[in-house]
Amino acid sequence: MDKLMSIPELTLKCEEIRKRLLEVVYKAKAGHIGGDLSSLNVLTALYMRVMNVNPENPKMEGRDRFIMSKGHCVEALYCVLEAKGFITKELVDTYGDYLSVLAGHPTVEVPGIEFNSGALGHGLSIGVGCAIAAKMDKKPYRTFVLMGDGEQGEGSIYEAAMAGSNYKLDNLVAMIDRNGLQISDTTENVMKLESLNERWKAFGWDVYDVDGNDIEAIVNCLESIDYNNGKPHMVVLHTTKGFHVSYMENVLKWHHGVPTAEEYEKAIAEITNRIEELKKNC
Repeated sequence: MDKLMSIPELTLKCEEIRKRLLEVVYKAKAGHIGGDLSSLNVLTALYMRVMNVNPENPKMEGRDRFIMSKGHCVEALYCVLEAKGFITKELVDTYGDYLSVLAGHPTVEVPGIEFNSGALGHGLSIGVGCAIAAKMDKKPYRTFVLMGDGEQGEGSIYEAAMAGSNYKLDNLVAMIDRNGLQISDTTENVMKLESLNERWKAFGWDVYDVDGNDIEAIVNCLESIDYNNGKPHMVVLHTTKGFHVSYMENVLKWHHGVPTAEEYEKAIAEITNRIEELKKNC
């Protein structure tokens, strides 16, 4: 069994992927960079430490499943899949090119992606189906679903929430990237969500409140979950839109946007400096 990456190693890896993400979005001249950056920590933790997946055998029996319900942030997923070894740098460099297999939402043509997604509100329902299938087949794999907080206005999510509890899907982990901003405004101005924790507890879920900007907190949460307690699990990740790019943090316009040449160089310089400091601890 491969040695688990330590927290300092994971933190460094995440910053290296963050730098790559900026490169990919800048080159493609497209991307939902704000949500990419807020979800990158949890994606790194999942693929680099938590989930049982194998890039040399993407359809491995018993592998854990991941569903990117907030599919518009696919650039972050592509960069993590590259870092894990599912896809090559050369393929990721085609993102944004005509006829590239890398679309603006996840598709099953890409190794490591289990389901097409991006029609908001559907990912959790797919996850419920996966978790039920694992129970029926008596398989040990877990299913992880990442949703956006703006996505919580979709009614199908709450049908899935009821089903998850009804079928006692303790092999299902749903996560919300709670960065507080969606395409047009703050989530609380568009459609109030609070209190999310009490809402999901009322549906019968096992609820965790986590600092989604802290990889160690994410790992500690996901590795402490009781996958035999008869309840599905909800992890509310408190994140920052545009995380770790100073001029993007908590700025609404970066829900979707491409940095200028000057902005790109500033972001790369910031991340590169962090990488050099983090290397001293690894």
